[in-house]
Amino acid sequence: MPGSTGNLLTAPQAGQLSAAFLFEPVAPVSFSHAWDLQRRWQKRLLANAESESEAVWILQHPPCFTLGRGATQNHLLFDPDNPPAPLHRIDRGGEVTHHAPGQLVVYPVLDLRRREPDLHWYLRQLEQVVIDVLAAFDLTGERIPGLTGVWVEGQKVAAIGVGCRRWITQHGFALNVSCSMEGFQQVVPCGIQDRGVERLQRWIPGITPALVQPILRDALAKRLSLSWCRLAGLDPGWYS
Repeated sequence: MPGSTGNLLTAPQAGQLSAAFLFEPVAPVSFSHAWDLQRRWQKRLLANAESESEAVWILQHPPCFTLGRGATQNHLLFDPDNPPAPLHRIDRGGEVTHHAPGQLVVYPVLDLRRREPDLHWYLRQLEQVVIDVLAAFDLTGERIPGLTGVWVEGQKVAAIGVGCRRWITQHGFALNVSCSMEGFQQVVPCGIQDRGVERLQRWIPGITPALVQPILRDALAKRLSLSWCRLAGLDPGWYS
């Protein structure tokens, strides 16, 4: 398996990087709590755009479903009044997706004005982060014109959906590593009916989120020009 620098401190060329707190909870975090944490940090950045550090969460969720703003319930293959797992209507783009342990979910709360105030650009960067991670495991990540996400051999392995307020982002992407695929069979993932969804374990038996997470962390820092900050002194409530 590939290695990782493991560097959570200032990286080379720090003058060109943006300081960001990195939160990596060990236990799965409920979607509602993770969403609340993002919104709280987004408010910090909106109130102090010039001086506030950015933040990124890399975590896993207990089983749940989320619907983007404007998403149709027609893509739910269950009664929305009696869902098999918690169902959340949220303020990101995109249709329905599923979260479960074994899937790495990344929530960057970033100020795009420090990079490129362009959501199309940002979505392509998130895709490239996933492609970089897959390349580290000798897998070829693919884009499909007109769609957002990353595929391997025609199977979608990463779903992307973001929200943005005055160029401050929330939500992000989910990479299927070793999660159960049962929940995806209960929806039309991302509203795409003619393409399958898979996990990395199909191509790399035995792969785990613990193996992928440090590679993912480094790819994020590289593509989004982030310099990870120490976490000392922060309210423990930000961690999980």
